[in-house]
Amino acid sequence: MGSVVERFIQAVRERTQLVCVYGGFHRECCVHVVGWKNGHARALVFQFAGDSAKGLPPGGDWRCLSLDDVSGILLRDGPWHTGDGDLASQSCVDDVAAAVCD
Repeated sequence: MGSVVERFIQAVRERTQLVCVYGGFHRECCVHVVGWKNGHARALVFQFAGDSAKGLPPGGDWRCLSLDDVSGILLRDGPWHTGDGDLASQSCVDDVAAAVCD
């Protein structure tokens, strides 16, 4: 099964959708960057379905997740989702373990 970090890295490498619970909310996302910031495992994801405390705009939105707070991970096949923005300028992760390169 692997650790949370390993599952998120797998989602990047396989470009597969990831479903999880974060902050008590069901989230459906595509993982774009995984790594660490200030020693804490984090991931930049594009959330395209599910819910969050802030709500989710139509079409989805970028989210920075602390991987210590993620549970119920499921990887699944499905269309790849992404949003506007340059991943090189993201500030969610400093020490990158895996990233989508395009």
